[in-house]
Amino acid sequence: MCGIVGYIGTGAVADILLNGLKNLEYRGYDSAGLALNDNDKISVYKAEGKLFNLTNIINNKEISKETYKGIGHIRWATHGKPTINNAHPHISNDEKLVLVHNGIIENYQELKEKLEKEGFIFHSSTDTETAVHLIDKEYKICNNLEQAVLKAVKQLKGAFAFCIMHQDEPNKIIAVRNHAPLILGLGDNGNFIASDIPAIIGVAKDVIYLDDKEIAVVEDKNLTIKDFDGIIKIKQKEPLNIEEESISKRGYEHFMLKEISEQPDIIRKLLSINMPDFNQPITFGSCDIYNLIKGIEKIEIIACGTSLHASKVAKSMIERLARIPVEVTPASEYIYKTNLTNEKTLSIGISQSGETADTITAVRQAKEAGAKILTITNRPNSNIVRYSDAIIPLHAGIEVSVAATKSYTAQVMVLSLFAISLAEIKDKITKDYALKLKEELKSLPTKMEEVLNNNTEYKNIASSYLDTKNFIYMARGINLATAYEGALKLKEISYINASGYAAGELKHGPIALLDENMPVLAILVPNTSTYSKVLSNCEEAHARHAPIIAVTSKDAELPTNIFKHIIRLPEISEVLSPILYALPMQMLAYYIASLLGREVDQPRNLAKSVTVE
Repeated sequence: MCGIVGYIGTGAVADILLNGLKNLEYRGYDSAGLALNDNDKISVYKAEGKLFNLTNIINNKEISKETYKGIGHIRWATHGKPTINNAHPHISNDEKLVLVHNGIIENYQELKEKLEKEGFIFHSSTDTETAVHLIDKEYKICNNLEQAVLKAVKQLKGAFAFCIMHQDEPNKIIAVRNHAPLILGLGDNGNFIASDIPAIIGVAKDVIYLDDKEIAVVEDKNLTIKDFDGIIKIKQKEPLNIEEESISKRGYEHFMLKEISEQPDIIRKLLSINMPDFNQPITFGSCDIYNLIKGIEKIEIIACGTSLHASKVAKSMIERLARIPVEVTPASEYIYKTNLTNEKTLSIGISQSGETADTITAVRQAKEAGAKILTITNRPNSNIVRYSDAIIPLHAGIEVSVAATKSYTAQVMVLSLFAISLAEIKDKITKDYALKLKEELKSLPTKMEEVLNNNTEYKNIASSYLDTKNFIYMARGINLATAYEGALKLKEISYINASGYAAGELKHGPIALLDENMPVLAILVPNTSTYSKVLSNCEEAHARHAPIIAVTSKDAELPTNIFKHIIRLPEISEVLSPILYALPMQMLAYYIASLLGREVDQPRNLAKSVTVE
């Protein structure tokens, strides 16, 4: 989950690396570091905490104009506390070889013990330092950095992406990928290495995506890519057609608020791509849904975090509309449990980044069991796609804030379209009902804009809960997933302990927590079979003096004496309501966290792309 960058060329190396790390800060912010080739001598700079601490150090240093290459790192701590000693880059005992790493080396302890017996001295408690000394050991034998790296990586187990420099081979940087994301950027003034696209936007013109078990020798005007057996690979470069503006805040105080505001336009875009004419069948580009589901008897959806909540919405929709049984499993659990997956299973892997380690492992296992694989991701060139029979892109654009918002509603929209399409193909809904759903989807972006225009209301409500230590979200039916997602958003960015519950389960335990200090947010969608039941659950909470926020429709008739706050949304049918009802959850979480002075875009202990299991 760390971010790494590398650059070799004629530009201002330190500035380029720091800017690249700034654009990768969503991947980690426990510490940061740079290694610069300064007059053929490697200088290392590190700082604990966020990137601005490293920037202040670099700004107070005289960086030679002859510095023409360097590597950088932004850390999310796995092995070892976030200290200076554990910060990357890590350097060999002779201070000639330096390395940055994203991933986990699983056999590091065994290798470390061997290296210590051979006289190598360790200064950190990280797994990464093992790779440094192992490569240094091999270099001292063969005196060739590329060969030393190839020999070393074959001894490593786990997931790793490396950038490596050696003082005695000053004209190159070695890049390595194995089960951790790494890309190459090609520019007019040099070449780049990075964990993700945002690091090279505005400086690189083209991009090359490395595959697992590949190594690249990167020079300022040339690069060579080989597999771990040393065989040269011919890779196609792709134009990097992304503007710098896409990773700017555009005047918003936080990326999260900007990304929340982008959601109506993202939904419009998805509708224009997948359903340009609601009188015609829904399409998904090159993904042939008809052949994908041929012979399928069940669907399993595999995801983590926010994507898992989108999966729970999909389960309700698919089972209700298409009458196909759906199982939803957290990817981290799927990997280690007995799964009844076979050739009659469609396995759907959902990952915003496409690099979520648990989800990739689970999808790979499903494929090995004979399942057909459908991937839903925001990154069509990501690692998860390699195991897929079909892909549906989210088209949500780069999401910088760690807390997912626009990618969630994009996932729910794609899954809604998928559910309707399945129902039509299997002839489980009437043409009139399908048309009604499609017409309602077409009106959704306008309704979303109406919901998002109530900033003042959300801010005022949020101000009433700044002293709250705990929060309960409750719902029934399809919006139970919305309650889970709302609670997750609040706890992620405000650090308030929030929990989502099925409203009917409140009296089976959680009701013991209720008093005047335990707010309850209730999702009440009118004209549903559970509406009156959730209302009764609100009565129960009110009887225990809990302050209650109702999220409901404009026309809902509610008792006047139960609710402290009522948020009213445009009318929408229950089956399509989760996208609309997610928005107040996002806005309340945002304003509570913002008013509390939290680091909204970079909540503590979290990273955007979870690339380790």
